[in-house]
Amino acid sequence: MLIADEIIGLFAAKGNSQYGEDVTQLEHALQCAQHARNESAPDELVVAALLHDIGHLVTDLPEDAADHGIDDRHEEMGVRYLRQHFPETITEPVRLHVEAKRYLCATVSGYLDGLSDASRKSLELQGGVMNADEVTQFESNPHYAAAVRLRGWDDRAKDPELHPADLDAYRDLLGQVAIG
Repeated sequence: MLIADEIIGLFAAKGNSQYGEDVTQLEHALQCAQHARNESAPDELVVAALLHDIGHLVTDLPEDAADHGIDDRHEEMGVRYLRQHFPETITEPVRLHVEAKRYLCATVSGYLDGLSDASRKSLELQGGVMNADEVTQFESNPHYAAAVRLRGWDDRAKDPELHPADLDAYRDLLGQVAIG
C-alpha cells in the first residue's frame, strides 16, 4: 500500500476523534496544513503540518488521555511511524512541535495565556515551560525554527468555522515527499 493511501486510511478510521478542542483530528490536521500553505511553506513543512498529530491516530490510548493525567507522547509515536516513510525535514518538526510549545511559553510574552485549555492541560503533562538550559538546547536543533512555525499553525488550527480542502487534496504531495 502506498503511504498516502495508508495515511488517508488512518484519518478515515480515526480522524473524527476529538482531543479536547472544538475540531476533530482530521479538521485540525487540514487546517494546520492550510495555514502552512497560506504562508507558502515548503512542501515538506506543509506535510509536517498535516501529519504533526498523527501519533494520536497510531496509538490505542483514549482520546481523553490528558484528562486522565496521561501524556500520550503523541509526538514520539508519530515520529516513529513517520520515519519509515518521510525525510527528517518532515519528521523533526513533528517530533519537536510539543517542545516548540514549551519553548514559546518560555520565550514569547503572553503565549501561554493564548493557549487553549486543552493545550494548557497537555503542557503540564509534557514538562511545562522550558527552563533556560532547555531553551538553549532546543535552539541548537537545526529544525527548531520549522517546529516553531508548525506550532503557530497548530495553535491556530482549532477553528470550527474554517473548512479547508479535504485530505485527498494532499494525496499527491504525500507521495511526492515520501522516501523509498
